[in-house]
Amino acid sequence: MDSRSANVFGIDRSLTGKVWRWRGGNMHLSEGAGGLEDDIVTQLLLSRGVAREDLARHRVPSLRAFLPDPSQFRDMDAAAERLAQAVMTGETLTVYGDYDVDGATSAALLILLMRRLGHEARYYIPDRLLEGYGPSGEALVRIGAEGSSLIVTVDCGAMAHEALDMAHEAGVDVIVVDHHKCAPELPRAAALVNPNRLDEGEVAAGHGHLAAVGVAFLLAVATLRTLRRRGYFETRAEPDLFALLDLVALGTVADVAALHGLNRALVAQGLKVMARRDNIGMAALIDASRLNRAPTCSDLGFALGPRINAGGRVGEATLGVRLLIATDAHEAGEIAAQLSRLNDERRAIEQVVQEAAEAQIERQHNRAVLILAGVGWHPGVIGIVAGRIKEKTGKPTLVIALEADEAGCGKGSGRSIAGVDLGAAIIAAREAGLLVAGGGHAMAAGLTVAPEKLEALSEWLDSQLAADVSRAGANQSVLLDLAVAPRGLTTQLIETLESAGPFGMGWPGPRVAVGPVRIIKADIVGVDHLRLIVGGSDGGRFKAMAFRAAETEMGQALLHTAADRRLWLAGRAKIDDWGTRPQAELHVDDAAFAD
Repeated sequence: MDSRSANVFGIDRSLTGKVWRWRGGNMHLSEGAGGLEDDIVTQLLLSRGVAREDLARHRVPSLRAFLPDPSQFRDMDAAAERLAQAVMTGETLTVYGDYDVDGATSAALLILLMRRLGHEARYYIPDRLLEGYGPSGEALVRIGAEGSSLIVTVDCGAMAHEALDMAHEAGVDVIVVDHHKCAPELPRAAALVNPNRLDEGEVAAGHGHLAAVGVAFLLAVATLRTLRRRGYFETRAEPDLFALLDLVALGTVADVAALHGLNRALVAQGLKVMARRDNIGMAALIDASRLNRAPTCSDLGFALGPRINAGGRVGEATLGVRLLIATDAHEAGEIAAQLSRLNDERRAIEQVVQEAAEAQIERQHNRAVLILAGVGWHPGVIGIVAGRIKEKTGKPTLVIALEADEAGCGKGSGRSIAGVDLGAAIIAAREAGLLVAGGGHAMAAGLTVAPEKLEALSEWLDSQLAADVSRAGANQSVLLDLAVAPRGLTTQLIETLESAGPFGMGWPGPRVAVGPVRIIKADIVGVDHLRLIVGGSDGGRFKAMAFRAAETEMGQALLHTAADRRLWLAGRAKIDDWGTRPQAELHVDDAAFAD
């Protein structure tokens, strides 16, 4: 039998109700490597879809190996020519960004690029509550009237047909730099660069996983090439685009873009740039996050990103961009501290909305897609809450903030599960007349909906996505990369595993099974995190953490497991460096009884 299809250790129902299978081949290191023919890193790469003949390129992902020719993207050359013209003629330019991390980093990248080309660009970030997502025609016309003859929208604009028509009529050129799904009919723009255009060629379409900041970086490459051809650098130094990769890494990870291919190379190199702390604002952000080491990929998603997001969610939308383009360390420190305070405020608001949303789940009548709506819910946290509930229930989830005025529309944010394209469904729902506005990508979407259409929307999404959700649920399994005995969980092993990173969406971190172990101590720390001290018969002993798991079925089982009962634990192996000596620990996401 193929080792990848056989249940690992015979586990067909874990404490979370899942089957355990190997992601690649059998890497049971506690059994003398279980017939392992390749080293661990090679096996990790192969099991993530890398062809054997392409291993060298993926072992150390570099831009030289993965960066495509930007000209292969539709409208890229036109966008680069228009930007180059603005630089060479001193034309007034405004970057119009979204209020999330991807939007802030995309805007900051282009602003810093312009600055290093000797050209100051303005910026405009819409207010989430007052203006909503995407460019408004009124804002574009006003920016034009204030002197900007060229506007570059980043992380938005692909579906802004009416707004871009208004800008065109006002004589304002707009370049759209986006990555969200497009409709067959594109809005009127001087150039629209988006790998997810339906008319894209094969190479560009293969980069549809790029975040907007990745697309903006490709535009920067193309713009420098255009300026070089025009002789712009004959009398001045050419900017180092690699110095901007810390922004690309932050925006890519925070937007949960798939970390394979080019994205993995961008993030890997961006983390190196970030460790140099050259960007004053990024350094202040790292310090405000209380990191006393170079940030890791996980830090971008769970420490740095949420702080940038907090400005757009519950504070001032421009704070993120202002921080990332700051030139004064004192000012940067003040903005970073303000974002940290806003992030704490965001957490408190999020908790209230999440509790209210979860109270509605039982009334969903087993629908394939959960739609949870409430009056007074803060629109700035609904996306986070949708993600939390999606993780708990395993279902695509839409959380909608309704206005107190029944005539007003609800603003919603959705998060999906692997195998269910929520963005495409939301676009189809809009075209079916169920939404005022809506769009997104496979794993995340946003919408505007009239309250009276909520029930019809729920039924429509259920009919459209039920089969996909069912298939995704039937395929739920815990995919293991290797298994070790308790003494085999070492810092050396973890360092080897991490060398196959950076890990994230689309390039999952190695999941390790460790055992059999017995629970020596189990307690709850924080609000609902479970902490375990476990030991094996081989003398190995380590700490394990199960985050947000205390009230789950798995958490309760672990808290009350008899001391003589043996288990397997599965999760991400991490190095705990808070003490005097680094220790290996396991971040548990599943467990199963061994006997």
